[in-house]
Amino acid sequence: MQHPLLSHPRLPRAHSDILRREAAAAGTESSASLRTQNNFFLLNLAISDFLVGAFCIPLYVPYVLTGRWIFGRSLCKLWLVVDYLLCTSSVFNIVLISYDRFLSVTRAVAYRAQQGNTKRAVLKMMMVWVLAFLLYGPAIISWEYISGRSIIPTGECYAEFFYNWYFLMTASTLEFFTPFISVMFFNLSIYLNIQKRTRIRLDIFHEEDKKVAKSLAIIVGIFGICWAPFRRAFIKLLCPKKLKIQPHDPLQNCWK
Repeated sequence: MQHPLLSHPRLPRAHSDILRREAAAAGTESSASLRTQNNFFLLNLAISDFLVGAFCIPLYVPYVLTGRWIFGRSLCKLWLVVDYLLCTSSVFNIVLISYDRFLSVTRAVAYRAQQGNTKRAVLKMMMVWVLAFLLYGPAIISWEYISGRSIIPTGECYAEFFYNWYFLMTASTLEFFTPFISVMFFNLSIYLNIQKRTRIRLDIFHEEDKKVAKSLAIIVGIFGICWAPFRRAFIKLLCPKKLKIQPHDPLQNCWK
């Protein structure tokens, strides 16, 4: 029997967080002096990933090891809000980092002129956290009050919308599909722009840009590989005959 710790969709985020952060850092360390705002965005990503390991994982480990949530409903709500907030902000931060790099390559002159504008960078960082909270936070907090009852059994802790496929598909589109397509678009645009400038040999920094483009391509790959198999939308596609998969059920139970 597969251990629930290995089958739950949330645990692999801890591993992907480390890989994403290191890959993102590699994309900017070679020319940090030219990308001050990008360093702010990397710090934002590092903060969200650090808090996942510092707050979410320590509460989650005893839950999956014992099979019961022992910390009460209030802490369960707080944990869910923080967990979804941090994981979603990590995704949005990756999009922001890729977009920032896209601007630095396609609009280099205007981009370098704005490097001293710290307020704009801070505003973008705040928007990431606000949008990440709005995607799941209100639903986690108010779902049971709007529906009139709670479906979470005693000793369990997961979101009330866990079985609502309409909400999950909408959230998955905003949290995974749209960011994934956006990051792919930004990196493809960077690659094509670098190829064009290399051919006409107008940019002496094209070798550096190639390295950064490769680093961001790694981010895209890690993002897709680590997150796609654990989205509930994908589980729905893989398991169409079993509409209600319990949070700790291994995926092979779909065909039983």
